[in-house]
Amino acid sequence: MMQNNFHSSNSHANGASNPPPSARLLPILEKAKNTYLLWYEYYQILPKLHKRSLGQRIDNLFVEIIEAICTASFLEPAKKLPFIVFAIKKTDVLKVLLMILWETKSLDNKKYIALSLKVDELGKMLGGWNGRIVKDLEKLALRQNSPAKKPGEK
Repeated sequence: MMQNNFHSSNSHANGASNPPPSARLLPILEKAKNTYLLWYEYYQILPKLHKRSLGQRIDNLFVEIIEAICTASFLEPAKKLPFIVFAIKKTDVLKVLLMILWETKSLDNKKYIALSLKVDELGKMLGGWNGRIVKDLEKLALRQNSPAKKPGEK
């Protein structure tokens, strides 16, 4: 009697399975995800002294940043700003806490530099996103506040 394999479409003869199709993410969300994955690799080998305290707090900050970016990505421009500003603030806190891990030798130079560069890039992307939305909202406000032209006026 043949046994049904519910995963047969994703399984190979050697037992390995295909990875699920990846979702297309916004570049900023992709950057946040990849930065978190690097952090997670380092988090696994943090000394116990910091793993459950500072390490856990940093992990939580990453999740909050990713949640804020996800939320902002689905909102209209005016409603995005609070979430983007929140993510910027959390990214700034993240930078300081990573610096503390490095200064206490819980994170070596190479790991600190690799992670800091990615966090800095994320911060720049968030700042750019914030700036674009502010400019777009200012332009929209100017258009809405400009006097209406009479027919035939240029």
